[in-house]
Amino acid sequence: MLSIPHHKIDYDQLKPQVLAMKPVISVVGSANMDLVFRTPRMPLIGETIAGGEFHQIPGGKGANQAVAAARLGAAVKFIGRVGDDAFGARLRDCLVADAIDVSELAVTPQTATGVAGIIVDASGRNCIVLAPGANERLTVLDITLAAQVIRSSKLLVCQLETPLETVASAIDVAAKAKVGVILNPAPARELDDSLLQKVTYLIVNEVEAGQLSGVEVTDTASAQLAASKLLLRGVGAVLLTMGEHGVFIADPDTAQFIPGIAVDVVDTTAAGDTFVGAFAVGIANGLSFEAASIEAQYAAALTVTQLGAQTSIPHRQEVLDFMASRKAD
Repeated sequence: MLSIPHHKIDYDQLKPQVLAMKPVISVVGSANMDLVFRTPRMPLIGETIAGGEFHQIPGGKGANQAVAAARLGAAVKFIGRVGDDAFGARLRDCLVADAIDVSELAVTPQTATGVAGIIVDASGRNCIVLAPGANERLTVLDITLAAQVIRSSKLLVCQLETPLETVASAIDVAAKAKVGVILNPAPARELDDSLLQKVTYLIVNEVEAGQLSGVEVTDTASAQLAASKLLLRGVGAVLLTMGEHGVFIADPDTAQFIPGIAVDVVDTTAAGDTFVGAFAVGIANGLSFEAASIEAQYAAALTVTQLGAQTSIPHRQEVLDFMASRKAD
C-alpha cells in the first residue's frame, strides 16, 4: 500500500502557454495494432468462452507518445517500422491524421505489423500477448538514415519496444548534437550507466524504477531513495510515476511529490504514454520541470476516462479546459 501525502497544486504556474511556433520532437519507437477483447472473465487454459465487445485500436508505446505530443502542441517526427499489411497502412494513416511526419516510418516487406492481443475482463483486469513484428526490424541503419531528423529536433523521445541497440544509437546521436533525451524504459530491462548518462529525463514507473535502482518503491520515501540512486547512475532528472497516486520528480536541485488528479477511471491504457508525450511538450515549450510534470498529470488523468490507447489521448485545448475546471472547483 502506497502512503502518499497530499499537496495542494499551485495553479498560477499552469497558466496556458501561447504557442508561437510548435517545437519539433522526434520519437523513436514502436507502432502496434491493439486487438482488444472484452470478456466477462478470463478463460481457463483450453477453454472457449463467449466474449463481448471487440476493438481494433492503434497503439504501441512509441506511436502513443508521438500522438500525445502532436495533440498537445508539438511538431512530431516518428521513426519506426510497420509491416506491409493492412494494419501497417492503417497505423500510418492514423499518425498522418494527427499531422505527424512519417517520412522515417519504414515499411518492412513480408513482415507483420506489431500486434497486441488484449483480453479485458469485467473488473478491468487484462492479459496481453505482444507480437512485435516489424518493430524488431528497426535497426541502427534506420537511425543513421534519420540522424539529421534527430539532430534538428528540440527533444528525442524513446522507449524500449524496439531493439535496445537501436534505441542506444538514437540516444547517442541526440547526445552528440546536444538534443535533450527523454527515455521511458518500458518494458523494463537492465541498462548500462553509459546509456543512462546520456538521458536528460528518465520517466519510470515503480517496477522500472525498482529494476534500475534496486529499491522497491512502495511510498514516497522509497521513491525518493530510488530516484536518488538513478541520479547517481547519471541521468539528468527522474520522474517516477505512481499511477493514480501521482509522480515523484527529482533532479540535483529538486525532490518533490506531485499528487495525481482524481477522475472516474474507464481504462488506464496509454496513460503513461500520454504523460510522456505531454511532459515532452511542456519541456520543449519552456515550462519548468515541475510545471511540465503537473500538466502531464492532467493529460494522463483525462486519458484514463476514455477507452483504448490513441482513441483516449486528449488534445491540448481539452487539457487546458480540464485544468481550468479543476482550478474553479
